[in-house]
Amino acid sequence: MAVPGRPSHWAPPDLAATELFAVDAYTTEFAAQVVEVDREGVRIRLDRTAFYPGGGGQPHDLGTIQSSEGTLFVTSVRREGGAIWHTVGDLDLDLDISEGTEVQGVLDWTRRHQLMRTHTALHILCGVIWADHGIPVTGGNMEPLKGRLDFPFPSMSADLGAQVEKRINEEIAKAHEILVDFVPRSLADADPALIRTSANLIPQAIDPLRIIDIVGLDKQADGGTHVLSTAEVGAVRVTGTESKGKDNKRIRLEVLDPQAHDTERSEDA
Repeated sequence: MAVPGRPSHWAPPDLAATELFAVDAYTTEFAAQVVEVDREGVRIRLDRTAFYPGGGGQPHDLGTIQSSEGTLFVTSVRREGGAIWHTVGDLDLDLDISEGTEVQGVLDWTRRHQLMRTHTALHILCGVIWADHGIPVTGGNMEPLKGRLDFPFPSMSADLGAQVEKRINEEIAKAHEILVDFVPRSLADADPALIRTSANLIPQAIDPLRIIDIVGLDKQADGGTHVLSTAEVGAVRVTGTESKGKDNKRIRLEVLDPQAHDTERSEDA
């Protein structure tokens, strides 16, 4: 059975050992060993990492990789096949970083946590639209504390933004527990509700699928990082709705601290 922030006991051992962000989004520092150096590409590969490589609309993490020789600033992280590469600001040839070097990775936690709150806010939006309208997602993107999702609404009422904002903040206030689990691909494919995009873009080679469960609201396949409870999101304001063409309507939101949201409501009263 899944537990808050961490997967069930049968999470793939290789994934749990090497892609720390997939099993514990709250890992902010980690020890690792360099397994490959690409000096031309100014990047390194580690035997394990907590840096999220980006995907599903969530940007990659930033931070530092430290060794006894000095500090490297991580400017980009990306997955290439089964490898995760960390691009660094400078790979000084005099810096003795090579295969086997022991390092310490440190995430920019403020930015990562903002992205976690934002990603969870978008899942709450997705859950609200699915529960109220039965409509999947056609696209989305995010940056720290801002994001948007697109839905195939045939039409959009003038007060949709206000209605959605109210529903999202109601679900945040319920403090839904958020669980991480892994499900065999065969079971996931048999449950269309687990794939909330209008087209299933998850490669068939990915098995099992990682599942994010906002208990009682939303449960879907997802590879990104999330908070432990909807209450941790803070508050959400819908900043705009717009039509991006036939059957494609966009909802934009921003994530606020609870105090800021309370102040805004008092001023509007």
